[in-house]
Amino acid sequence: MEERQDMAKTKNRWLIAAAAVGIHISIGSVYSWSVFTNPLREEHDWGLSDISLTFSIAILFLGLSAAFMGHFVEKYGPRASGIISSICFGTGLLGAGFAESIGSLYLLYFFYGALGGIGLGIGYITPVSSLVKWFPDRRGLATGLAIMGFGFASLIASPVIAALINNVGIDRTFYLLGAVYFVIMFCSSLYLAPPPKGWLPAGMEAKNDTKEKVPADLSQLTANEAVKTFRFWALWAMLFINVTCGIAIISVASPMAQDIAGLSAASAATMVGIMGLFNGFGRIGWASISDYIGRPNVYTTFFVFQTIAFLLLPNITNAFLFQLIIFLILTCYGGGFSSIPAYIGDLFGTKQLGAIHGYILTAWAAAGLVGPIVASWIRETTNSYSLTLYIFGAAFIVALAISLYIRVNIRKIREENNQAAKVLS
Repeated sequence: MEERQDMAKTKNRWLIAAAAVGIHISIGSVYSWSVFTNPLREEHDWGLSDISLTFSIAILFLGLSAAFMGHFVEKYGPRASGIISSICFGTGLLGAGFAESIGSLYLLYFFYGALGGIGLGIGYITPVSSLVKWFPDRRGLATGLAIMGFGFASLIASPVIAALINNVGIDRTFYLLGAVYFVIMFCSSLYLAPPPKGWLPAGMEAKNDTKEKVPADLSQLTANEAVKTFRFWALWAMLFINVTCGIAIISVASPMAQDIAGLSAASAATMVGIMGLFNGFGRIGWASISDYIGRPNVYTTFFVFQTIAFLLLPNITNAFLFQLIIFLILTCYGGGFSSIPAYIGDLFGTKQLGAIHGYILTAWAAAGLVGPIVASWIRETTNSYSLTLYIFGAAFIVALAISLYIRVNIRKIREENNQAAKVLS
């Protein structure tokens, strides 16, 4: 016991959380990509879709690298994977500056999209597994703090990027961002580490000493075992639907608000900026709430509310009410990201949480491609956003059904575990 406590003193779990925020607030700057759009169009006469493809490539490689590197994170630890992430992301930004300086769109795709995207994916999953282990008593809060940084990053980065472009140019902006983010991510990675084996925070140790029951994880599975279960694919499908619909709303929020609720272009732009706040607050808020009411209840709440919201939105012409519903949808969008790691821990344990989280994040990569394309295609085909919203409302009914059925699966497995425990005792 003394040895375990001595080892635990070498790291402060709240500083571990702060290091995680440092990584996420750096890679989350990818959400500020649109700030580069007009300057790049003016400088190189590239098409809007050509420039937007850079962001799509980055999100695609985020999901793919998260899936493939999850096992690396578990095997070599968060420090090594965090350093690799900082190198990939920093080099991606520096390379993007070089690509811009010589006017090469394809090099921009490679450096910012592919290499930067790999840094995004590795960096995103790097601290999560350790945080869940450091905060067994507050899983939702811990992962919510880190992933909140990803959601809030654009609020900090966007005005800074815009000012830098105006003062030093596009290429030097990439160079500066690459250097600064590399230093932040590298230094943050050096502090990351999993807790000593068997470590528990003082509060939970006291509960164990008094033999007070601490909720146990449903199972302890490897990533390859987890993907063979129904509940893994249930989580994947729920995240996919939540992200697909959320990203679609984000991608068309301004024109949709003008068409349906009659907002002016300036008011719609303000709404889009405020959406970032609710995205960020939703990540920490819903994740923290999940520690008290449970992850299954949180996801069911997401889908009940969003089913109603998406079916009502086409008929809401009051500007205030329309914006309020959009903001609440964004809290669910952000909350879906931040609550999923803790949900994974509840269902599959912490043995290979990072690897399982990486597999689950392929839903994000798929949703990043599907959501905006579907929303734009339906809008162009029907000249209306109503059908898009109704289709997404129907998708949330499916997600709600999955969230209810996974409860049955969890209850069944828990009963089997209890019976097995009785037999052994």
